[in-house]
Amino acid sequence: MEITDFSLTEQELQQFDRDGFIGPFTLYEPEEMKQLHKTIRAQLFNRTHAPYDAPLDVAITNYDRHLDVDLLTRHVFRKEIVHRVRSILGPDVICWRSEFIPKYPGNEGTDWHQADTFAHASGEPQLVWPEGEPFGGAINVWTGFTDATEENGCMQFIPGSHKQMNYDESRGMIFDPVTNNNVVKGQYARGFNGYDYTTLQKDKSWTPDEASAVPIVMKAGQFVIFRSMLMHSSLPNSTTDKTRLGYVARYVPGRVKVYPDTDYVKEFGGEYRLDRFGVVQVAGTFTDPKNRVASKSLSGMDLKPLVIY
Repeated sequence: MEITDFSLTEQELQQFDRDGFIGPFTLYEPEEMKQLHKTIRAQLFNRTHAPYDAPLDVAITNYDRHLDVDLLTRHVFRKEIVHRVRSILGPDVICWRSEFIPKYPGNEGTDWHQADTFAHASGEPQLVWPEGEPFGGAINVWTGFTDATEENGCMQFIPGSHKQMNYDESRGMIFDPVTNNNVVKGQYARGFNGYDYTTLQKDKSWTPDEASAVPIVMKAGQFVIFRSMLMHSSLPNSTTDKTRLGYVARYVPGRVKVYPDTDYVKEFGGEYRLDRFGVVQVAGTFTDPKNRVASKSLSGMDLKPLVIY
């Protein structure tokens, strides 16, 4: 019998609350993902409808391609993802960001980090939850477009670390991709897209408990769900010929304010207009009245009827 409801069970919800992550789950079979990857990769070069007009060497060019690449639009609406996220966040869910995260042969690891308001780059919140709610951040759904192994730079999580923020995102960071490159932190050389995440530490003498870290090994086509407030990082890619590519879609309840009171994304040393940005309602009907909402993808696809309940 075909499964039609992918909501997390009570046991899975308890596990998620305890650990801050769950998975991996299989979404695409390896051959299906191989073909999907090939098709999407070709379409990414066409930036006619891309949401941000930024230099190609700036990471934000990777952001929010679910708004113009139809196969990625369909991906963020997949019921295998949305049902599980909805069981965590409640009935009204929006996808507010997506991005590809490549790790090429020889690349350094990604620094340990947490995200609550996503203000870490500029010091200005990109997400504002209703006052008094116990959790902030976003639910991240990280899908492997390739295998993710310890050799090619899979993610690492510290289970249970999502319940305490170790960083003050309001401080912001200085974008310096030359200085903040291949700096040894702990066991490995680690960076964070041209930033030094350790500058946000509340306690400068604190260090992440790397002994408790678990590697998140995944096959291409699998996805893992985790809270953005979970301590996470990735290992270096020590291979000479294997790129690790992940695609992360970020979800919040509709009541969360996204990019409040601004017309720009401020990251990577620049300001990038939000003229073509919109949150995508993947479940339910409510979103904060001030949120920009995309009813159609930038390529013209109607966004509303894609979720099958």
